[in-house]
Amino acid sequence: MEGLYRFLEYTGFANFTFGHGIMIIVGLVFIFLAIKKDYEPLLLVPIGFGIILGNIPFIQNAGLNLGVYENGSVLRYLYFGVLSGVYPPLIFLGIGAMTDFSTLISNPKLMLLGAAAQLGIFATFLGSIFLGFNLNEAGAIGIIGGADGPTAIFLASKLANGSNGNLNLIGPIAIAAYSYMALVPVIQPPIMRLLTTKKERVIRMKPPRSVSKVEKIIFPVAGLLLTGFISPASLPLLGMLFFGNLLKESMVTERLAETARKPMIDIVTILLGLTVGASTQADIFLTKQSVLIFILGALSFMVATAGGILFAKFMNLFLSNENKINPLIGSAGVSAVPDSARVSQLEGLKYDKNNHLLMHAMAPNVAGVIGSAIAAGILMSFLL
Repeated sequence: MEGLYRFLEYTGFANFTFGHGIMIIVGLVFIFLAIKKDYEPLLLVPIGFGIILGNIPFIQNAGLNLGVYENGSVLRYLYFGVLSGVYPPLIFLGIGAMTDFSTLISNPKLMLLGAAAQLGIFATFLGSIFLGFNLNEAGAIGIIGGADGPTAIFLASKLANGSNGNLNLIGPIAIAAYSYMALVPVIQPPIMRLLTTKKERVIRMKPPRSVSKVEKIIFPVAGLLLTGFISPASLPLLGMLFFGNLLKESMVTERLAETARKPMIDIVTILLGLTVGASTQADIFLTKQSVLIFILGALSFMVATAGGILFAKFMNLFLSNENKINPLIGSAGVSAVPDSARVSQLEGLKYDKNNHLLMHAMAPNVAGVIGSAIAAGILMSFLL
């Protein structure tokens, strides 16, 4: 009987709590949204499964550490890539190898829309301080407004990793960032309709000019130098982004570019999603701070979307009729590539079936990736 009692004591049934049940349901919802609704399946399936994996309850007492992150567990070692900020730069390398910056090069003024959308980051930073988070924690939370999961994880691993008196907010911040990235098609359209008129939604933009091969090769080098000198702390992210893009555009390293944008980024995405999801144990994740982070994240994403749209309307005040910008592409200034650009395209087609905005929207979209990484570097420079 004593052996049977000890066996039952070590089962998940004996250690199950209401919190574990909530988190398992959250994981199942993530998987449902990924499979049924096709919301960022490459991210939500690993994260959702990781949440379930991390919330199988296990016994904890002095001298005993069991479960998903027990000593010697493979996930314990893989999670080091999250804590140390290794995975996000590798994802940026893959993003750079699959991104075409031609539209941004052909119409550089659209980069301003990507910069304007970063308003959500700094608004959330101030809001987090107001709600009682310290400066480092507020900086990590604020980056959710950029709608860039890898950047959010990278900054949280530096500023809010549980050391030096800071809370460990990597899990809540990562889940919030990826959740809002997946919900771009749900969150953005109402804001786009609210802030634009029917006349503005049917504005037709001039086709982007043809960009030469030389320009495409020069851009990652020039972009690295410019952004690196503005924000040296962003080099781990932007350095890899521009390096990946140079691999793609040089045409002499196609094998390396192919590896970066396919096998490598897929492997890192699996490891990142699974380990971040598994780090959301109920006793750590279900806190008042996590609820506040989700609320702040939603508000920051809305502010970022509105910032890009309103700045496009402001730019139109100074542009001639043939050069006016369709404000719908301003929402693509957030870093959710390419989903926010696709939302701009779909919204535009609702009002003019022949008005294709996707290529135009990709310019502020990729500019948003650069802008959020610069913002993260600036925050690190001030707060570390």
